Amino acid sequence: MAETKIAIEGMSCQHCVMAIKKALGGVPGILETDVQIGSALVKFDDSKVKKEDIETKIEKAGYKVVRK
Repeated sequence: MAETKIAIEGMSCQHCVMAIKKALGGVPGILETDVQIGSALVKFDDSKVKKEDIETKIEKAGYKVVRK
């Protein structure tokens, strides 16, 4: 199991939090998400899903992932 904290721009309310949770909810391999305004802490099975795939899902939901 892996864990990553992803910084997210463009979130301003609980609707944004729910949109991210919904976008990540159906992804095989994601075990747990803790989404706050501005970030998401994601626990996932890295043999089933990659961090880049998670970031892509967030971006497809309309938010910008801040890559370091």
